Amino acid sequence: MKSQQFQIDQKETSDSYVISLGGELDLSVVTQLRSALEPVMERADLNLVLNLRELTYIDSTGIGIIVSILKYRDGINAPFAVKEIPPSIQRLFDLTGISGYLAEGTDK
Repeated sequence: MKSQQFQIDQKETSDSYVISLGGELDLSVVTQLRSALEPVMERADLNLVLNLRELTYIDSTGIGIIVSILKYRDGINAPFAVKEIPPSIQRLFDLTGISGYLAEGTDK
């Protein structure tokens, strides 16, 4: 079984920073994702959006990063959203209990 290579596409608009992920998000690519996030994590003026449309797989490490982003952005009152979640990954989010937090954004 051949794995799909991890891809990151970044796009900044006047009010948002969109990071689109594709392929497999697992322990082997965490460093790449952290590097992509680093310049925007502190930017409370931008809505940080993860678009997962092309993501085919995510492991516990990937889920952990999303939870970390959610907590950090909430702590600095900065907007964060996860969009276009594939059904198989949505099911995993449902099973792990993070779906409710993602659907509600960072509001408490």
